[in-house]
Amino acid sequence: MTRNMPANHQIIFCTCPDKDTAEKIARLLVADNKAACVNILPGITSVYSWEGRIESAQEHLLLIKAHKDRYQAIETALRDNHPYELPEIIAVPIERGLPEYLHWIDSCHSSK
Repeated sequence: MTRNMPANHQIIFCTCPDKDTAEKIARLLVADNKAACVNILPGITSVYSWEGRIESAQEHLLLIKAHKDRYQAIETALRDNHPYELPEIIAVPIERGLPEYLHWIDSCHSSK
């Protein structure tokens, strides 16, 4: 029997223009206890509409795992440290997950 877990956790997506920016932001979020873990997926291609034109860019994607209570602090840190005029900041609730992993996210949230 699978027990539904409350959606107390989230993954926040954020694209970065290069590896250095991605690593700087990832380390800042983890060191400041805003996120439990940040994965950096390099070499993604983003195609998007910007100011009436179709653009394309090579980027690095951050997958930020955190407790939902950390969203505002993460958004603020991203806005303050991101070079883009309009950074991608999209939070998706984690509806289910390995209970031990979700507990680990919680322990990182409360460790400082």
